[in-house]
Amino acid sequence: MYRWTESERLNVQRYFIDQNADPSQRFFITIKEDVHHIVNVMRNDVGNEIIVTFNDQQVYRCEITKIDSDQIEIKLTEDMTIDSELPQHITVCSGLIKADKYEWLIQKATELGASHFIATQMTRSVVKLTQNKVAKKLERWQKIIKEAAEQSYRLKIPEVTYKESLKAVCEDIDQFDHVLLAYEDAAKDGETHQFRSLVAQFQPEDRVLIIFGPEGGLTEDEVALFENEGTTIGLGPRILRAETAPLYALSAISYEQELSY
Repeated sequence: MYRWTESERLNVQRYFIDQNADPSQRFFITIKEDVHHIVNVMRNDVGNEIIVTFNDQQVYRCEITKIDSDQIEIKLTEDMTIDSELPQHITVCSGLIKADKYEWLIQKATELGASHFIATQMTRSVVKLTQNKVAKKLERWQKIIKEAAEQSYRLKIPEVTYKESLKAVCEDIDQFDHVLLAYEDAAKDGETHQFRSLVAQFQPEDRVLIIFGPEGGLTEDEVALFENEGTTIGLGPRILRAETAPLYALSAISYEQELSY
């Protein structure tokens, strides 16, 4: 397994290309924001190196061979692939919260290994998202996630989607191996063991959905939607903010699945 040097961590920027790696081929970076960042922000020139993660989760050190106004040509020089993904595919479903708090949540949750985000309208959501603003919001959120994935050396860029209600989320429940609901009442009642017990049972490649309420938490009716498929969990003895709870859960999963052996 490749080991990053401190210099590489600090000085070599990472980018994503939506193609599979092939050392015998030249590749082109064409995303406008990436071209601008490489040339104008990082001040790279022909001969400089960047790190590129490919669609098949292969990572290569690449040399810049040509710079045009709308694209950058690179050649692959060294395989630097390391496994930086959580063993499970974790989907974080959150009730809509204030914009700056949700943006912070998805940024940090990407760094902690989340695979997918679902933003949805819930009963206690103070924030409302009208249909004509959904596309613009998703574009902004996806940009934040991409930048966080690059910064944290992820092998893939998580996706974010929007569901108009928690009922719509429930309709897709069959695609998950585990469904957990972070329920404030469970924490108040002193439930502290269920979450740890479930996480210990996770297997590699399991698909896990964890549902978090907005400010004010989930209602009893919302929890009841998942009574046959989901399990309510407490996240310790303290009541966490809507933007903090997902980070707690992801950190706990990482510790149990990646660091406790």
